[in-house]
Amino acid sequence: MRKEITVTAEVRPSRGKNAARRTRREGSIPAVVYGAYQDPIAVSVSPKDILAIVHSSTGYNTIFNLAIQGGESAPVMVVDHQNDPIRNTLLHADLKRIDLTKRIRVTVPILFTGEPKGVKTQGGHFEVVNRAVQIDCLPHEIPEHFLIDTLEMLLGDSRRSSDLAMPGSTKLLSAPDELLCHVIAPRGEVAPAEAAATEAAPAAAAEPEVIKKGKKEEEAAAADDKKKGAEDKKKGADDKKKGAEDKKKK
Repeated sequence: MRKEITVTAEVRPSRGKNAARRTRREGSIPAVVYGAYQDPIAVSVSPKDILAIVHSSTGYNTIFNLAIQGGESAPVMVVDHQNDPIRNTLLHADLKRIDLTKRIRVTVPILFTGEPKGVKTQGGHFEVVNRAVQIDCLPHEIPEHFLIDTLEMLLGDSRRSSDLAMPGSTKLLSAPDELLCHVIAPRGEVAPAEAAATEAAPAAAAEPEVIKKGKKEEEAAAADDKKKGAEDKKKGADDKKKGAEDKKKK
């Protein structure tokens, strides 16, 4: 997004670690300006000016004017910066010249507003999956953000990249089916659509259960018959033995 902000810069006569430390002691930070088919230039800028832009509502997508003393003045964007890991102070910045007549690729954040009905009345949970999408557009078309109204979302509803309205000639680069947010059922429960799809499942599962149960009963009956046959055979042998003993006594 183009903003009427001008940041002044000075050309750095020398480069290297010692020169960078000297620049920081003087209250500025080293930076590099490149892009637009021009030679890169080493400059020094105010860390407060760069941080104010990075932390603004448009962040890295802010296009502002960089005025180099005694040199060029061009629209640029902050494409990267380096912080001190201990003090968390700004150490360095990379600035890219922007040709306002050519399309660029940027990442735009997504904001979500409203409490979904699926949460308020159906006890679901609202979950954000992706908070930004990539687009291709002209510099003056870069939106500050995309807004998704989640108020009418019910349990099982979702929003995807293709649901976002692209302004002007903006083109979506992220996958159209990329999931941005959805309302899901609490753990251990299923959404209404999933429940409807599985309503017939218990009836279908009953038949195998009956078959399984019948098979077990048949196996048990066969075992009983086998056991009874063995007992009858043993009894017959005992009776035969007893008869032989009685005959012998006579």
